[in-house]
Amino acid sequence: MPGVHIGEYPAFFFLSRSCTREMLFRFLIFCIIKHMDNFLDQLNEKQREAVLLKDGPLLIFAGAGTGKTRVITYRIAYLLSQGVSPLNILAVTFTNKAAEEMRRRIDVLVPGMGRSVWISTFHSFCAKFLRTEARHVGLDPNFLIYDENDQKQVIKSCIKELNLDEKKFKPARLIEIISRAKDDMLDADSYSIHALTSGDYFRQVVATIYGLYQSKLKQSGALDFGDLLLLTVINLRENKALKEKYQYRFRYIMVDEYQDTNHAQYLLIKYIGAESKNICVVGDDDQSIYSWRGADIRNILEFEKDYPDCRTIKLEQNYRSTSNILSSAWHVIKNNERRVEKKLWTNKEEGNPIKFIENRNAIEESEAVAGEIERLRNKNKYNFCDFSVFYRTNAQSRVLEDSFRRSGIPYIIIGSVRFYERAEIKNVLAYLRLIHNPHDNVSFRRVINIPKRGIGKTTMQALESIASEKGVSLWGALPYIGFAEIASSARKSLFNFKELIKELQKNKENESVKEIALKVLDKTNYVAELEAEDTLEAKNRIENIFELISAIEEFESRSSDRTLTGYLTQVALVNEIDDWTESNDKVVLMTLHLAKGLEFKTVFITGLEEGLFPIGESSYDIDDLEEERRLMYVGMTRAKESLYLSWAQERTVFGKTHWNIPSRFVQETQSMDSIFEVRTAKADAGEEVIEIERKEGVKEYIDEQHQMFALGSRVFHQKFGKGKIIDKSGSGENLKVIVLFDTGQWKKLVVKYANLDII
Repeated sequence: MPGVHIGEYPAFFFLSRSCTREMLFRFLIFCIIKHMDNFLDQLNEKQREAVLLKDGPLLIFAGAGTGKTRVITYRIAYLLSQGVSPLNILAVTFTNKAAEEMRRRIDVLVPGMGRSVWISTFHSFCAKFLRTEARHVGLDPNFLIYDENDQKQVIKSCIKELNLDEKKFKPARLIEIISRAKDDMLDADSYSIHALTSGDYFRQVVATIYGLYQSKLKQSGALDFGDLLLLTVINLRENKALKEKYQYRFRYIMVDEYQDTNHAQYLLIKYIGAESKNICVVGDDDQSIYSWRGADIRNILEFEKDYPDCRTIKLEQNYRSTSNILSSAWHVIKNNERRVEKKLWTNKEEGNPIKFIENRNAIEESEAVAGEIERLRNKNKYNFCDFSVFYRTNAQSRVLEDSFRRSGIPYIIIGSVRFYERAEIKNVLAYLRLIHNPHDNVSFRRVINIPKRGIGKTTMQALESIASEKGVSLWGALPYIGFAEIASSARKSLFNFKELIKELQKNKENESVKEIALKVLDKTNYVAELEAEDTLEAKNRIENIFELISAIEEFESRSSDRTLTGYLTQVALVNEIDDWTESNDKVVLMTLHLAKGLEFKTVFITGLEEGLFPIGESSYDIDDLEEERRLMYVGMTRAKESLYLSWAQERTVFGKTHWNIPSRFVQETQSMDSIFEVRTAKADAGEEVIEIERKEGVKEYIDEQHQMFALGSRVFHQKFGKGKIIDKSGSGENLKVIVLFDTGQWKKLVVKYANLDII
């Protein structure tokens, strides 16, 4: 990739020492313009058109693998060449990994200027906005950011305080409801008004929990992810001076993955870009897969209504996948009605045909995947990291892991327990958070007895009672422990803990994050306690703790904000994909929802069965079904060279065995000329081995499975009368249907024995 190499210009050495800032800026612009023709040579016609449209709203439909990141980064370089200050450009995306990749590419294109462009995730932008403008928005700039685990602890304390049943009011569900409310710009008061007028008892209880939850966050000096967006948008909406300040600052805005924005994110961009209207959004409605976490596909589909004078460009040339993969993916996604018409194409060869594997059960499916990975590695000299296995639900990973372990295949699961979620890491981070903000109740509870200090449940209940009575945090309740009925030994331990945190806080402004962390390990004797355990688990925890120190060193080497505040913010905003790098030579296992933005030479999509993918009852709701189909499309378009689609005739999930028919998505690929059937055979030594046998006529076979007693068919039963098929499972002799009869009864019947007539 070409870039502006300042070293080519000898005058730069003298200019950088003697010129004014404006002169230096003009010189850098000259360098960029000189190289602009080289930039444009790297783009195809549609990409170039998108890059050169400087002013006004712009909608770019960027299909999978069409170079959207290149377009965004080159567009920023072009804006800089036109004299736009890097300080006036904002680029927003959804993952830290994507933001860092943009930043890296811009640094290559325009060294010396790229780092001045504000490139971040939505949440990072809002966190920085709220810290910068803290005194204008009524916040302490040292606020903490609570992750989902922290939220769960606060919600549990709310449920306990309100004497509610945790089985009826599940913390995970409550977090989801509150998060969606914040996405929709409903704060606790607004939600409460809606709940009261609804007459819904459950919603009214949730409103009470929501209000108490927010009070506890405020008491701890903390915000959750939803608050970051909600408070930023509210303050931009209601504070004219703030809104004008950021509208003047950001004259050019670029939003990546716009199809994944929720209502709060939509309003954020709308408010900041309202003055200049130089808003460029990049996305693909065919890859909108996050409605369950608030994403609204209407934001991209209705962008042209919001900005009637916008220009629209479609990027359809794919640089990632073979022609066969793209053709199959298109035959799937074209079945969605609610989409903008587009079709990816490539100059690459047809490539390998899509392979379809039918398995008798999930164990044979996992063995087939493992065997095929080994075969391809030996044949093509692939690395393990060239392979990825996708599945619809996390529960499907277990049998895959078992097979990989038996086969000696190294693997990594994206979305499992992440580094920053490990207990020992969260313990050290809790100390850092208390040093930063001692009123953090979640962190206080976490480490009050780590290492062991003899502070038990009774002592904590007494302390919490004081905090509740005085309306203060647990830290704020410590001065009152002399009046509580607490054992003298426990009272002394609490006093010592308070002095420890005060000692750790000394000189924190003059110490690096690494120095503070090492002081925590030294003063708490946490590592010494683990060493005393002398177990393999304890040794692994010690290794993880020192890996954390290495991570802190890395943060300090590359971050512009090296403060403790900056570090804790960065850690709080880490997501699943940020933990993974291609340098890990392991097969990647992940749910399809985490696959977006990634690519692999070979992809396996497993569990392609009706009821599993598309999941549950999504086939009965057009919007849910279309999102499931988009999820399938995302998975298919991650593959560069080879794509395997796999299903099992029966699968045991959560202790129940289900007979399955292949997913409708298999049928929709329209590329099936053969199927590979997995079966168990006997080797010479008498042991069982897995063999894969090719079977022709697969399309006819799949069609027969789907057409026989299709959903919605009217049937007649001699005993129950007329009815309609509302669900089906299994195949062949094991085909079962659920019939809703006109009498209102419903029955699950085995077709082989039910003597049903199609009417």
